Amino acid sequence: MIKVFCAQAGIDVKRHLYDLQKELFRKIIHMGTAFVPLMLHFFYHFTVIALAAAGMAYIVAEKMRVGGREIPLISDITAAAARKRDEHKFVLGPVTLVAGVISAALLWNEQAAAIGILALAFGDGLASLMGKAFGKIRIPFTFGKTAAGSLTCFGAIFFTTFCVSQNCLVSLIVALCGMAVEVLPLKDLDNVVIPILLGGIAQYLLPHV
Repeated sequence: MIKVFCAQAGIDVKRHLYDLQKELFRKIIHMGTAFVPLMLHFFYHFTVIALAAAGMAYIVAEKMRVGGREIPLISDITAAAARKRDEHKFVLGPVTLVAGVISAALLWNEQAAAIGILALAFGDGLASLMGKAFGKIRIPFTFGKTAAGSLTCFGAIFFTTFCVSQNCLVSLIVALCGMAVEVLPLKDLDNVVIPILLGGIAQYLLPHV
């Protein structure tokens, strides 16, 4: 009985480490969007076009992968980063990620867009990672979201927003809104909602606060 229990515990630990490793790989890609505001500052039109082209290329590659024709490197990265719910399906995350970043860049001014994109990169990215690694307390009615993830999201968004805006009140409001969005069961749609919503809130608040 003890041997069975120990064996099962070992399997659970290995599964947790595997899931954590996959989540880390996924979020490293996610947090790579933190470089986008800098690129937009110096090469706005080129960056928007490059992001759109990358998104279209990914859609084609992913459709081919799902259809059984894998493209070297792109398909390997997608398979390595895919969540369990996305296995053997079209992985939508990168599409919504690109869509959210481009939308923020087109809709809002440079400062507000940077706030929205950095909130997506670090707030959403670190929340998921810290939730999986250290999340013990589950938030009711959020389909598994954790207190550790939500607090990490708040802290990351507050810090990045303050770095961009130098405004404590705006940073607090944006971070609270970001934390509220993060706990919603939006799945991959949070990649679109977070940069657009938080960028819009920042653009409205900054001239008035």
